[in-house]
Amino acid sequence: MLTRLRIQNYALIRELDVDLSPGFSIITGETGAGKSILLGALSLILGQRADSSVLNDKSAKCVVEAVFRVDGLGLEELFLSNDLDFDNWAIFRREINPAGKSRAFINDTPVMLKIMQDIGYRLIDIHSQNQNPEINEQSFQLMVVDICAANQELLLSYKSCYADYRRLVSEMNEVESEVEKSKADLDYCQFQFDQLYKAALVENEQEYFEKELELLTHAEEIKSGMTNLTELLDGENISALSQTKTAIGLLGKMTRFLPEATSLAERLESLYVDLKDIAQEGALIAEKIAYDPERIRLINERLDLIYSLQQKHHVKSVNELIILRNSLEARIVAVSSNEEQLVRLAKLKEQKYGETEELARHLSAKRHAVANEIESRVIRQLLLLGMPNSKFKVDIIQLQTPGANGWDQVNFLFTANKNGLLYDISKVASGGEMSRVMLAVKALISKSKALPTIIFDEIDAGVSGEIAERMGIILKEISTDMQVINITHLPQIAAKGDHHFLVYKQDSASETTTRLKRLSRAERIEELAKMLSGENITAAAIMNAEELLK
Repeated sequence: MLTRLRIQNYALIRELDVDLSPGFSIITGETGAGKSILLGALSLILGQRADSSVLNDKSAKCVVEAVFRVDGLGLEELFLSNDLDFDNWAIFRREINPAGKSRAFINDTPVMLKIMQDIGYRLIDIHSQNQNPEINEQSFQLMVVDICAANQELLLSYKSCYADYRRLVSEMNEVESEVEKSKADLDYCQFQFDQLYKAALVENEQEYFEKELELLTHAEEIKSGMTNLTELLDGENISALSQTKTAIGLLGKMTRFLPEATSLAERLESLYVDLKDIAQEGALIAEKIAYDPERIRLINERLDLIYSLQQKHHVKSVNELIILRNSLEARIVAVSSNEEQLVRLAKLKEQKYGETEELARHLSAKRHAVANEIESRVIRQLLLLGMPNSKFKVDIIQLQTPGANGWDQVNFLFTANKNGLLYDISKVASGGEMSRVMLAVKALISKSKALPTIIFDEIDAGVSGEIAERMGIILKEISTDMQVINITHLPQIAAKGDHHFLVYKQDSASETTTRLKRLSRAERIEELAKMLSGENITAAAIMNAEELLK
């Protein structure tokens, strides 16, 4: 519950620090005294955005701080999942500096506004007059039914399952799209791959065959040249080898008397060996090489295939063709893989849809089971609130397929007239009737919803007399299950409070500020008397006020 509220430099509030208690607290004050300012400041704690326009003193920062008792509310996991230390007490603080920059803290740890909202809405509900239309929204109506049916855990399981199902549907759609796009050019890819695969390309074969073709094309010329070379070096007629042999012999005769002859002879002997090797190698080449038209034809055919594939695919080498072939193979395999994945996803989707349907059926059954109880309890409260002829129905319609909240759409149907037909509540309820229906609904869910604090901002607008008295009784009953803070103009309701606070304006020489104080019993009697008779308090008003407090 909310145990303390401190506001500094917000609108007309310069400094306010108030301790709050369990049970039923009343806030009263003249119109314009600043009750809405209190709610505005408190809404900052719930993550509402604000700027420097809320600052009373434009040179100082605004600080709003609220202390909540949070033990026993099951919030430990929520705190820990947001990296926040959990304790029995939670301190929420918002700061807005003169430049309009806002900071949010929970237990002195900086947090994003979204985190403050998520945790704050588990701690306090502010119901203002402009929220009465909320009852017209189907999402709110469904939430009421789920709270009364204690569907919180089941709904979380359903939402998780439904999210998994939607994720599978989305993933399956993406894969189907990929398969369709791939199938559109799969035949062409397969044709190109088959052509390249059939070619059985080998790395660097183009260069090898081009060199071999060059050799075979000039085979006769090479054979003739090598034969002539062999003949010149080692022929039967005068040859280089025989002449070299003769020269070596001449030098050998001179070695006895010419030292230089020995060196020259050795050099000629080395040359003789080289010339002999060249002659033998040339002979072997001439013997091996031959003009082979069939081989030339085969090589030309192979090179023509390679050249045509390169031209077709706009590449310049066999290696690039091999890379393209591997890429086409990967694309073909991917299509096959996607089709297999599609089959797998279809099975998972069908399985998850079955789980989703089962949870949706369970949710629907619990909603239908509690519908009659909701109707009877709301009608019973409306009877107490002076609407004896009202009828209220929870109309649950099954959707064709499960949605984010299950299979059901909930509509609240209403009429305030004895013979009236039931219609959607948004079309037939007046403002005063809407307030009373909303109070009946809030009273209904207060016993079921794990919410420690609720603030009503003039929910009693448009009612008076005996109805106001009954409304006070209902608010008092709600306060037995949770902390209730009610802003009111009606003395019949104000008198039901366990605690009474007065909002008032205080003037000084330089400014007007909003103040808040807890009233003693004597001060409560005086305030109730003012509410009954105006500023001129009469003895009768005092007596009535005392009677109301009894």
